[in-house]
Amino acid sequence: MPNKPLVAELIELLALERLEENLFRGQSRDIGSKAVFGGQVLGQALSAAQATVDPDSRRRAHSLHAYFLRAGDVQAPIIYDVDRTRDGGSFSVRRVSAIQHGKVIFFCAASFQGDEDGVEHQAQMPEVPAPEDIAEPPPVPPEVMATLPVKMQRWLSRELPFEFRYVQPRNELNPQPLPPRERFWFRLTEKIGDSPELHRTLLAYASDYQLLGAANFPHGISYYQPNVQMASLDHALWFHRPFRADDWLLYAIDSPTAQNSRGMARGLIFDCAGRLVASAAQEGLIRVVPTASDVAHVPARE
Repeated sequence: MPNKPLVAELIELLALERLEENLFRGQSRDIGSKAVFGGQVLGQALSAAQATVDPDSRRRAHSLHAYFLRAGDVQAPIIYDVDRTRDGGSFSVRRVSAIQHGKVIFFCAASFQGDEDGVEHQAQMPEVPAPEDIAEPPPVPPEVMATLPVKMQRWLSRELPFEFRYVQPRNELNPQPLPPRERFWFRLTEKIGDSPELHRTLLAYASDYQLLGAANFPHGISYYQPNVQMASLDHALWFHRPFRADDWLLYAIDSPTAQNSRGMARGLIFDCAGRLVASAAQEGLIRVVPTASDVAHVPARE
């Protein structure tokens, strides 16, 4: 049987099985990462929350605030337990706990609001080349790929449901110090339907791509290095204006600080018309573990 198209597979991954009124089950896809991809849990949790909001209320998610507590097991299903915290006159709030092996691995709060008129302004989109004017990222050369651990080979050679165009490409396998910012375009590899809820869950999934990586740039380190340990601690996402995940979106990321083995990154997401459609922020663990070579060069105490 042929493999399912990547976009259809991702949409199916984000469409949860309903077990009870407020209880859902999601599966995972092993994409070669060390644990369940954080964007998957974000997208599935938002999908669960959206499924408990009355569609007749015409309220849509405008913010999501999440904490990652434990690494997810790609071999086990994830249960999403939704608490219908509040349905007020203008806003609805849901709290979602993601559970594996009897333990909470993630929780979030999501807020929903209907359309309202009001004051409006936004940050200006950075001046960058159009996505059509940027070359696709080149594949890792076979001779380099052969030197890498098997799981990293799978991660780097995987096919993605999103395509990317990097304004300033960086060699993550041989990183050099750079300013703490990144700009790239991304979109789904094929067109999908018009459901705003589906496009939001897909953007939640994609918002975890590369976000924390900008905190590594000034230090010349990379997630791919065996002595670098990285893990997302939290994630915040705000939806500002309508958008489509299958149209080009610009992710403008910067990292204002790193300290105490934690780094912070924030991102603005624009459409091709320059409208700010979403914002994201994340703090994550970044540890650089001394290698055997580093230890060998430490002078012995007298």
